[in-house]
Formats: sequence, structure tokens, C-alpha cells
Amino acid sequence: MPKSPAKPSPIYLAVLAALAAPAWAQQADKPPADKTQLETVTVTAERRSENIKDVPNSVTAIKGELLDALNSGGQDVRMLAGRAPSLNIESSFGRAFPRFYIRGFGNSDFDLNASQPVSLVLDDVVQESPLLKGFPMFDVEQIEVVRGPQGTLFGRNSPAGVVKFDSVKPSQLAESYVNLGLGSFSAANLEGAINAPINAQMAVRLSMQVQHRDDWVDNTAPNPKNSKLEGYDDNALRAQFLYAPDKSFSALFNLHGRKLEGTARLFRANIIQPGTNNLVPGFDEEKISIDGRNEQNLDSFGGNLRLKWDWGSMALTSITGYEKLDSFSRGDIDGGFGASFAPPMGPGFIPFPAESADGMPKHKQLTQEFRLESRTGGAFSWLVGAYYFNEDVNIDSFNYDTLAGGVQNGYAWQKQENTAWALYGSANMVLGGGWSVRGGVRYTKDEKDFSAQRTQSPIGGGATGVLTASPSDNDTSGDLSVSYALNKDVNLYARYARGFRAPSIQGRLLFGDTLSVAGSETVDSFEGGIKGDFWNKRARLALTAFSYEVKNQQLTAVGGATNFNTLINAAKTEGRGAEIDFQAILAENLLVTLSGSYNKTEIRDPNLRIAPCGGGCTVLDPTNGSTVSIDGNPLPNAPKNVYNFTLRYGIPLANGEAYIYTDWAYRSKINFFLYESVEFTGKPLTEGGLRVGYRWDHGKYEVAAFGRNITNEIQVIGGIDFNNLTGMINEPRTYGVQFKAIF
Repeated sequence: MPKSPAKPSPIYLAVLAALAAPAWAQQADKPPADKTQLETVTVTAERRSENIKDVPNSVTAIKGELLDALNSGGQDVRMLAGRAPSLNIESSFGRAFPRFYIRGFGNSDFDLNASQPVSLVLDDVVQESPLLKGFPMFDVEQIEVVRGPQGTLFGRNSPAGVVKFDSVKPSQLAESYVNLGLGSFSAANLEGAINAPINAQMAVRLSMQVQHRDDWVDNTAPNPKNSKLEGYDDNALRAQFLYAPDKSFSALFNLHGRKLEGTARLFRANIIQPGTNNLVPGFDEEKISIDGRNEQNLDSFGGNLRLKWDWGSMALTSITGYEKLDSFSRGDIDGGFGASFAPPMGPGFIPFPAESADGMPKHKQLTQEFRLESRTGGAFSWLVGAYYFNEDVNIDSFNYDTLAGGVQNGYAWQKQENTAWALYGSANMVLGGGWSVRGGVRYTKDEKDFSAQRTQSPIGGGATGVLTASPSDNDTSGDLSVSYALNKDVNLYARYARGFRAPSIQGRLLFGDTLSVAGSETVDSFEGGIKGDFWNKRARLALTAFSYEVKNQQLTAVGGATNFNTLINAAKTEGRGAEIDFQAILAENLLVTLSGSYNKTEIRDPNLRIAPCGGGCTVLDPTNGSTVSIDGNPLPNAPKNVYNFTLRYGIPLANGEAYIYTDWAYRSKINFFLYESVEFTGKPLTEGGLRVGYRWDHGKYEVAAFGRNITNEIQVIGGIDFNNLTGMINEPRTYGVQFKAIF
């Protein structure tokens, strides 16, 4: 039986405490010292540092108090879902494998080789593998959500958009911090960093995170393999070294790693009432009944080197990145115990057991980018670059006979090498009279060599031969935008962008004998909006309307009666909607933010049919034999409405400030799969957080009590559809206390 996650040792905690972060003032998004104006938000959405209102693109920056509040419960990157307009994040792997959706455009594929249309960029290096996208958020300066195709400057699989993480960098300021949180389920969350100048030319920054939670879900099945579940240890480290001998050259070295051990995602059999999308009466999130084994571990390590030469009129940047990982995740997929032919069974009817695992024992990713840009600061500026990407992945898929004690009875492997390169250029021009234009173009060449084989079949299908595929494609993508300054504080803009995603391959052969290959997809997007500061910079507004059309969209038919993932292409998908970001200082100590989005997505392909559920759901789509039409359906995990609200009220005291901070996120109903059914429709979900705290000694110290999902709203947020009405739920209410100190 896998051992429960160990609690962090006192020595480990002491070491982290010694590594005590960014100065609090650098990260705070509360009003500045005079409390009369919003601080300026600077983003790098277009690879340059710019005021967010000057960027002709729909961008949200997440930092400061909101980011700290979201992190307070020890949550992973999925906590960002709904925290920016048109952003959703979900996972059937738990903390290890997040799936991102922007404007409803994403990919619900759970294969470790899945390609996603939302690119995640960490410290200027794309994290292509879905397993890399779950790297913990700690010592982060800012997160940017850039919506719409980013086919020029980011390029790599970004037709839906980019989520960009920027760590706090080394500086010449000697500082450190420690942030300790204790909470429900014996949670302990510790974050800290130390920034140390070595001399006038060099500085180092070390930062670390330790997250621990006890198992809190009781397994009530007879003779379970795991008696308690849902605990984890999730630890990560980052070390950065800056060498800047003068203003003309700098070198930034970054090494980082993560070690995750704990519980894989819990699948819960028959928790949905047939004919509805309600939880069954008496549902208890702290109990489960499974007879399979559950475990998950992931080790990742990476490094990057950023070199920059400034020659006055031009600057050259080189970014070299390397990532590797090793992972294994095993779970009871049927979500129950026993079977109809091997009683006892439950909860409810279990047609047959399903227990499987996926691992990535070998992975490496190498990237290299060169970027040359103008530095004259005149009316015309430009940027050109070259990009190289190489990734090798090995994937193992296992199946186990639960009723025979969990012995392995199925095995298949996949191997893929992906090589891509690109050339790109972008230019900005100020035309005068308040008008400016910018645009860019990118040429991409992408090649994949894939092979897979099943050597052991769990259903008596025998071994396959080695199956291969070698798709490749090239494409020219880009963008063009026009801006008009109504005045120095308010801009109007319009943008066209084209994105591209190269062919994808699906080779899950445990329950099938063929590979599926999805051809390239392209997207054309139009958006326009207004951005500005108002009321003497006491308020900031960004309002965007958009529409897009995806041609040949890559979709994944997940599960179904055959429990087999298949890649398909939809002839066309349409999306349209609007987004708003608003912040305002309503009174001297009262800050409010409000964001929201409306997204309507529709699959347009009258000839596209897939297999529906095999677990007794009520299918709503037109049926023809064993398949259903999905023409006109919305994309999966694509809520029409997303809203986010925060409020901060401060009470000045003699030596500090007491404050109340609350944040709320709402998303409307979602479809779990490409087809529509009553049971596999997720209900609207609202989650709120609350912090009450006190800061003193000029913000150097802070103590706070916090709660996450304070209303304890529990909903089914995902499903398994091949066996029974199996569901996954959101995180329950958590609460605790925090202490922060800056030195």
C-alpha cells in the first residue's frame, strides 16, 4: 500500500525559513501609499514592457493580494480558473496535469502526449508537456493571461492564447521573506525566498515552496488498497543567479525543480442522480469506496539561461531552456468496488472494474530563442527572432486486474520526437494624430515521429505490431492591430490575429488497435476594445468584444462506450463574446475589482459523429445507431459566463493596518464531453474566499486568517462516462491562519 505523504521535517522547514522574497510593496496591487490612485500595471504580453492600457490585446495581470489570497489554501494552478475573463482550468489528474481553456478554446484530452491550444510560458520558456504546466506558483512577480491567438511572438501552440508566469528576479536589494500557513486537513504551506547581492555585478535569489496536506477522504470499501486519500506533498525550488557587469550585458541563470507525491484524482462511482445533474442524496465528500490502488508522483527539473546584449540602438536576447520530468499516476477509474459479476459491489451498479496507470519515465525538452529588437525609442520599432523546439517523450500505459489483487494485465508504450522551428518579426509604428499600428508574421515548421505498441491486452486482444506516424506541416501566422488614443489615458484598438497548431497524434492502444492523427488547425480572430484610466487614475477599465473561427479544430472524443480516446477534426468551430476588467478605488481604503466574460462557442460540422457514453447517461444529441451528432454543441469545459469580484477594505491603525479581503469567482454550467447529456452537464459553480488580517511595522509583518470556498459549495466538475455515472468534485472548504515576515 502506498504510504501516506510524510509531513515536512522540522529541519526542512527550518531551512526554508532561513530562505526567507519579494518586497511586499513590489507585489501589492492595493492602492499606493497615497491611496488615491491605482498603480500602473506593466505587462510583457508583446515581449516588451508596456503599460497594460497601451497593449492592443485582451490581457489580464494577476499579482499581489489576489495571488496571495488564492495561494493561501495551498492550492495548485487550477485555482486561477475564473480569476480572469474567459479563463477556465480543470484536470482529471489532480495537481499534476492542468488543462487550460481561453474563450472556451482548449483540449480535454487526458493523454500524456496531449497537445493544448493554450500555451503556458514560465520565465520566457514554453512548457509544452501538460505535466510541466502544473509547476507550483511561488515567488511570482506577475501572471499574465493573454487572450486570443498569439501566433507571432509566442507561436508555439497558442491559437487560444497564452498564460505567462514571471518569477521575481534577482536584484541588488538585500531582502528575504517567509510565509507560513497552517490549515484544515493538517495542511502546512510554507513559502520563502532570499535575495542576496554578491557584489555590484552579481546577485542570487533562492526561493522554495513546501506544501503538505494529510489524507482526509476515508475509503469505506472492503479491504481497500488505500484506507485514506487526498493527501499530498508538493515541494519546489528555484535558484537564480544574475551577472550584470554593466548596462550593455546581463546573464540570468535559472534552475528549478519539483517533487510531488500523493493522491491521484479521485473518481467517484454513481455520485450523479440518473436523469439529473444533481449529486445523489446523502453524498459525503469525505468518503469514497474504491478497491483499486491510488498513487501519484512527479519529479521535474529544468534550467534556462537568458543572455542579453544592449548595443544602444539594438538589443539581442538569447533564451536557452531545458526541461525534463518523470511521472507516474495510478487510479481506480471505475470509482467503486467489486463488479456486477463479482459481488459485493458499489456504490451503485459497477458493470466491470477499471484500474489503470500512465507514466512518463523519460522526457526532455530543449528550446532556443534569439530575439533582436530596436532600442531607439522613436516612432518606429521592430523585433525579429528565431525559435527552435525539440521534445522527446516516452509514455507507458498500464492496466490492472483489480479483482485479482491488482496484478498487471495490460501494457502499451508510446514514443514521440517533436522538432519545430520558426522565424518571426514584428513592428510598431506611431502614425501621429493618436494613431498607431503594429503587426507581425511568423513562419513555423513542425515535424513529429511517433511510434506505439501494445504488448499485453487487458481484454484478450493480443499484442499489436509497432504502429507509426510522421505528420508534419508548416504555416504562416501573424497579427495586425490598430490603436487610437482618445487622450493620454484612454485607447481604442482593433486586432486581427491568426493562430496555428500542428498535427497531433493519439496512441492509447490498451483498448484499441489503431492510431488517430488530427490534422493542423488554424484560427482567425477579430477583437476590438477600449482601455483606459479614469477618475484621475482612481479607476481602470478594459472592455473587449471578439469573434473567432477555428478551421479543422483538433478535438478529442474522450471515453464513450468503448473507453477509447480518438482525435478528430471538426470542420469549423465558431466563438464570440465579450470581456471586461474593471478596478476602482471607491474610497481612501476601499479597492474593488470586477471582471467578467461571455463566451458562446459552437461546433459547426454536420458530418461529425462520435460515440456517446457507455455508463447510462441521458444523451440529448441526435442519435444514429451507436453514434451521435455533435453539430451545434458548445465546446467542452467552456462556460458561457465567468465573473470575478474582489473587495479590499483597510482600517488604518497606529502601527499598521487591519484589513478585510474577499474574492469570488463564478462560472456558468459546462459540458464535460463533446456530446450533450443531462448527467454530464456541470452545474454553475461559485467559490468565494475571505482573508482578515493585520499588518504592522510598515508592512514587514502580517498575520491573517483565511478561508477558501467558504460556502463549501460542492459540485460535480468532471466525469468518466464509459462505465457508470462517475464524477469528480471541486475542492471543499478549507481554512487556516498565515504569518508573513519580510526581512
